[in-house]
Amino acid sequence: MESLQLRSRLGDYFKLMRLDKPIGILLLLWPTLWGVWLSAEGQPEWSVVLVFILGTILMRSAGCVINDFADRDFDRHVERTAERPLTAGRVTSQEALWLFAVLSALAFLLVLALGRPLVIWMSLPALLLAASYPYTKRFLAIPQAYLGIAFGFGIPMAYAAHLDTVPPVAWCLLLANVFWAVAYDTEYAMVDRNDDLKIGIRTSAITFGRFDVAAVMLCYAVTLALLAGVGVYLGLGGIYFVALLLAAGIMGWHYTLIRARERMACFKAFLNNNYVGLVVFAGMVLDHQLVRQ
Repeated sequence: MESLQLRSRLGDYFKLMRLDKPIGILLLLWPTLWGVWLSAEGQPEWSVVLVFILGTILMRSAGCVINDFADRDFDRHVERTAERPLTAGRVTSQEALWLFAVLSALAFLLVLALGRPLVIWMSLPALLLAASYPYTKRFLAIPQAYLGIAFGFGIPMAYAAHLDTVPPVAWCLLLANVFWAVAYDTEYAMVDRNDDLKIGIRTSAITFGRFDVAAVMLCYAVTLALLAGVGVYLGLGGIYFVALLLAAGIMGWHYTLIRARERMACFKAFLNNNYVGLVVFAGMVLDHQLVRQ
């Protein structure tokens, strides 16, 4: 009986960290890997790769925990989130805060092990971004932009790890991630729009109103333009730009999914953004391996 209870409690922690839903990890991981690869011109230090992958998993998990803590009183009013472990009472608020602290500490230990002073200092605003994002939904009209900074902060940190500085191209890449995050998280917010209106949470889907679909597609277009600009600046070849065209095709398909604003179709579009990040990353890797070697 005790063993069964332990497994049940561990399962609740697992769900609280969203480890049962890897899509969120991937949406953090792809832009981080963009930064890792481009900052090293396709030849990253594998210690850096390992630290950033593990750090992404830990900080995404920590972010999910603090998000559920911040939204615990809102989530019970939203159909999709009503049975989350913290909202349903299977995990206490104190346990959630301890779990957030442990995950954040483990991520910081990884950064310390890497031994790059600039990365260590940058880990502090990264933690602040992750911890504060859930509360921005109370007062920011487009909190998804803040989310894009939090999700993409691994980009400048990757440049700091490899170059001990953060050049302008890193911030351009981060800006591309901000517009991408606004696009895909608006699709996600379109799923919960009616519930969010009732409980008073602000989202981009509410702010954009009837222009939500147009805003998503505009953000996708700006994302591609910024990524193309990065490619031109860094002298990337045709493989990379073909990858951007493929990413544009996926984004175009998303328009067919979200234009009717049906909940499950919008959620499907959100999930498929994983392929956008994958295709862009594959273009970076293949360009360096097949063209620039």
